[in-house]
Amino acid sequence: MKIAVVKESRDGEARVALVPELVAKLTGLGYDVALEPGAGWSAQYADDAYVAAGASVAGDALSGADVVLSVQPLTSQQVRTLRPGTATVSFLPPAQSLETVAERRDLQITSFAMELVPRISRAQSMDALSSQALVAGYRCAIVAASRLRRFFPLNMTAAGTVPPAEVVVLGAGVAGLQAIATSKRLGAVVRAYDVRAAAAEEIRSMGAVAIELDLETLEGAGGYAREMTEDRAARQRDLLTPYIAAADALITTAAVPGRRAPVLVTAGMVGQMKPGSVVVDLAAETGGNVEGAVAGSVVQVGGAQIWERPTCRARCRDRRASCTRRTSSTS
Repeated sequence: MKIAVVKESRDGEARVALVPELVAKLTGLGYDVALEPGAGWSAQYADDAYVAAGASVAGDALSGADVVLSVQPLTSQQVRTLRPGTATVSFLPPAQSLETVAERRDLQITSFAMELVPRISRAQSMDALSSQALVAGYRCAIVAASRLRRFFPLNMTAAGTVPPAEVVVLGAGVAGLQAIATSKRLGAVVRAYDVRAAAAEEIRSMGAVAIELDLETLEGAGGYAREMTEDRAARQRDLLTPYIAAADALITTAAVPGRRAPVLVTAGMVGQMKPGSVVVDLAAETGGNVEGAVAGSVVQVGGAQIWERPTCRARCRDRRASCTRRTSSTS
């Protein structure tokens, strides 16, 4: 059986579907592993490392492949080069990729969507979303700290005392909890909110203050939140406005599987934040929790800057963020 790994072509994607360590395990089981040249370069794995692990590196790696591994879905052109019966494994949000799914069906390509692996104990080793969310949550706190023009921790100097930064996190899933934990470790005062009742205890366990709103909870299946009505969303935004206005940094991580990310924060709410404030929207790729979010951009709203994470959820690097397009708008 031949397993092929493609070089990611999506702008901003810095991950690779297979690392050299796992190549050695697969070749040890008797599989042939082939990679396109430079497949691991953005993830800092050279072609030589793959060759040393037993893989081959060739431009025609997809030719004759039985299984194709990638992070982002293969392009239509790549899929059409595969023979019927070939299996692909990647992230593949079906609700947002209906045309892609239909095309694969017609071409008799079997596709496994890693984000649809159920979050149950026996599937824990295949839970790709949780690992990526953890890295993203950590990274967004680092981005907020680096872009905020003040200290996160309390500092006492001869010139006076600098109070700690106020951070608000919306969404307390894997990414949100990691953002809370990292912000706390950096010394910030953290407040967080989630529509699920059980999340309040988890927020407090991370050392943050749980924001309590007089609203019904939205518990969903698999630990996710249910989609909210527009009336509830409006009331929630009204109640969250004073917390956001007082924040030095706002981190949003809320998502509903298979749906557009809920708009939790309007441009008007961001416009009430203090000059120099930072907003990091982790859901920009699926529409954004912050009004006007565009993945990979830095948007100035009033005195605050909104940083929407690039397309790569796992490896949001400063070297990429420094090249983002800048736009401006008014609240």
